[in-house]
This record gives sequence, C-alpha cells and structure tokens, in this order.
Amino acid sequence: MIEAAYILAAFIGGLAAMAVRLPPLVGFLAGGFALNWLGYTLTPTLSTIADIGVTLLLFTIGLKLNIRTLLRTEVWGSASLHMIGSSLLFFLILGLLKWLGLSLLDEAGWQVLLLLGFALSFSSTVFVVKVLDKRSETQSAYGRLAIGLLIMQDVFAVVFITASTGELPSPWALTLLLLIPLAPMLYHLLDRLGHGEMQMLFGMLLALVLGYGLFELVGIKGDLGALIVGLLLSPHPAAQALSRSMFNLKELLLVGFFLSIGFTSVPDWQMASLALLLVVLLPLKSLLYQWVFMRFPMRHRTSLLATLTLTNYSEFGLIVGALAVSTGWLAPEWLVVLSLAVALSFAFSAALNAVSEGLYRHLESRLPPPRRGDMPSGERPIELGDAEAVVLGMGRIGRSVYKRLRKEYGLRVLGIDNNPRTVKELGERGMHLLEGDAVDSDFWDKMLMSPDVRMVVLAMPHHAGNLFALQQLRNRHFKGRITAVVEYPEEIEPIRELGAHAVFHVYDEAGRALADSAAEAAGVGSMGRQMG
Repeated sequence: MIEAAYILAAFIGGLAAMAVRLPPLVGFLAGGFALNWLGYTLTPTLSTIADIGVTLLLFTIGLKLNIRTLLRTEVWGSASLHMIGSSLLFFLILGLLKWLGLSLLDEAGWQVLLLLGFALSFSSTVFVVKVLDKRSETQSAYGRLAIGLLIMQDVFAVVFITASTGELPSPWALTLLLLIPLAPMLYHLLDRLGHGEMQMLFGMLLALVLGYGLFELVGIKGDLGALIVGLLLSPHPAAQALSRSMFNLKELLLVGFFLSIGFTSVPDWQMASLALLLVVLLPLKSLLYQWVFMRFPMRHRTSLLATLTLTNYSEFGLIVGALAVSTGWLAPEWLVVLSLAVALSFAFSAALNAVSEGLYRHLESRLPPPRRGDMPSGERPIELGDAEAVVLGMGRIGRSVYKRLRKEYGLRVLGIDNNPRTVKELGERGMHLLEGDAVDSDFWDKMLMSPDVRMVVLAMPHHAGNLFALQQLRNRHFKGRITAVVEYPEEIEPIRELGAHAVFHVYDEAGRALADSAAEAAGVGSMGRQMG
C-alpha cells in the first residue's frame, strides 16, 4: 500500500504546515523527503500524477493569460536581463566557493559553474502560480508581470533543453500552426458542452492530448504545448469557467509533484549545508529582480510584490540539472543539492509572501520615485469620479449587485476588477468599470479621496482580499456603508468583527431568495403555513 503512505505523508505534512501558518505545499515537500528517508521510492504512478498536475497547471495558466502580456517590454526585457544577470551572479558566487575549497566543485570547470548559475536563475512557475491562485491575484498587475516573466523563463529552458540534447523538432512541427485556424472550432465545441463533467473532460483532452501529446509527438516539450493550447482558448468567454472547473483537480494532482521532489536522494550534511547556503543567497536574486524591474516604468508595489513572489528556485532548474547529470556535465550529488535548495526556497518564499504587503508598506518610502511619465495605464492611480457606490470584484455576484444598485436604486455605481479582460468586456456592455487591485494599499489611498462614495460592496472571490479591503476602509475612517459577501459560514464572523454593516452568505441568501420566489409563485404568504 505504497499509495496509502503517499497520501498519509502528504496529509500529515500539509496539516503540520497549516499549524505553523505555512502553505500546505511546504508540508507536501517535507512529506516527500520524509518518505525518502524512510526508504520509500518514487513510483511510476506518482511520477505520472506529478507530470499531469504540472501539465494542467500550465494549461490553466494559458487560459488566463493575454498573449499581449508577453509582448510588453517590461516582461520580455526584464526576463532576459534577469536571466543573464542571475546566471553571471551565481557563476561568480560558485567560482568563489570553488576557490575556497568546496569539494563538490573540485572538478568543475567554468562551463559547469555557468550551467549551475543558469539552473539557479529560474523561479518556480508551479509555486508562484499556486500562491497567486490562492490569493486570486493572477490577474493583478504584479501577478501578470510575474507570470509573463515565468513563461519567458520557461521558453528559455525549452530552447536550452532542445539545444543541449541536439534533437531538433520534427519537420512535422510546422503543422502545429494549423492549431490557429482550428481555434474557432474548439470555441464552438466548448460552447456546446455546458458546465458539467464534459467541460472538464474537454479541458483534459485539450491539455493532455492536443497539447502535451501532440507537441511531444513532433519533438517539442509537451508542457509548452499545453500552455500554447490554453493560450489559443483564452479569448473565449468560457475560458475562465473552464479554468475554475479544473482548479480542484489540478490542485490535487500537484500534491504529487511536490511530494516527488523529495525522492531525488537523501542528502548528506555537506549537500544539505550547500543547499542551505543557496537559500541564504536568495535575497541577492531578489535584489537583482528589483533592480531589473526598476529599469522599466511601473509602480513600486508591482515591482516589489513581483520580486517577493519570484524569490525562489525552480523545478525547471531541476530539469536542467537532471539533463546535465545525464550528459556527464554535473556530478549526481548536484541534483540532490538543487532538489533540496528548491524545496527549502519554497518554504522561505512562502513565509516571505505571507508578509509581502507589510514589507511593501515598510520599504516603499525608501525606494526612489518611479518613472511615472511613461507608466502604463494599468499602473496609474485610479480616479473614482462621482461614483456613489463601489463594487469590488466584478464576477457573477458583483455584476448582479452592480445592475441592481443602478437600475433599482438609481445610484451611480463603479465596478472595480483586477482583470483587464473583464473590465474591457463589461465596459463594452455599458458598465462603468475601472481596472484596480483591491489588495493594493495604494489603490485605497486614492479611492477614498472621493467624497461621494456612500457604500462599498466587497464581492471579491477570496476571503483574504475582502478582509484586507475592509481593514483598509476602517483604517481610513470610511463613513459609508460596507457590505460583504462570503462563501463559507466560518468567514462571517471575521468580517463582522472588522465592522462590516452587513454580511451575506452566498448559499444562504440564494436559498432564501429561491424559497421566497417559490412561495410567491404558489400564492403562499410568509405566515401561510402557521395560519393553515
């Protein structure tokens, strides 16, 4: 019952991590190392689950990504600058360690040192997207910047792997261009599938067969294929719904990925010490990220939060390391060092990102003024105009609130959402929307300058975001009414304690409304049954 041991280790590790206020994925990593220490090995089943989880992750990234994000100068420019700078930085540091007599580097030439620097320059796509998903901030300004940069890093990795193996893609790879005219057919099929199990099965088919399988068949990395197929579907209105339907499955399968990292090998003290030293050096990687981002016009919050999110090592570094070991360029011990460094960096980064907003507030005044003259529109401060009501989060609930406040109560309503695609689509329908990030403290400073705002409705999908927004409103002594929507009963009390005037549980309110409508249709009054 090896699989049972895997599940038990993952659950205990995740529970222990939650107990010390770390993300469960840190516990999954620890569970993998514990299983390895106890003598368990990586089975083909767990390896397959891990691979499928990563493939679905990249597919869902593609579903949420606007291709124009990758074409922005600050994305491809910062990715290129950081890749070069970080590779050289770690090359010099490892060269110093070799000079100081580190035995693991005795036989390493400058090519090996440069290769290790390249492997350590990557940040983790899996970890970063998981953190952003948890916060519902994949569409925030810093989230889009981080994901765009990570995708560029993934492209660099694919180019390196192709070049180092000497295996060029098959000539049949050119036929993949036919996927572009095929996209409208996929849109039509997605429209006809609805929102049930067929939609999820269609997503699996696209990610694993049309994406991974087809691209591997013509000699291109399958994970990149899943990402590209997701990108092809991203303009479709149902792309976000498809991503949401696959969310829980993807999260469950990714547990296998984090467990599998621990099965590389059991490190000795020298390997563990070197891995720990690499984690201690992570702030240098962060400083380089921040320096690179400051070369481009963006707000400090965007650059600093993206930097903190990217402060980790990557699973792609492991892939590069494994390839180098298989070709004899690196000693096998280095793969153990890299694996442990990746795992420890995830724990470090998780703790760092838990206090990222506080760090930004502390450091913002110490940074030089940003270049505002040519700052992109999404980075500029938000003006609220003459709005009387503000709805934060323009998902399905937020849209219903917006329409009712405007049509039934005649209020001037402003919707705020951090997804530029949502802002554009709803704006084309005649709604008054602005792009903004409600967990951005700078945004709140600007928003409350409007004296006309009488009420704020917190309709964001993530509880932490609503709590943060409510705290910001209270800190700035907002005098209007605050109403919040929650998904789970345990979220009601924390919202009330922060002073919300009204809190609505989504499912309770939907049940009451349905019961009232049913009773009204049947001609039953509220006391009908008692009087009968």
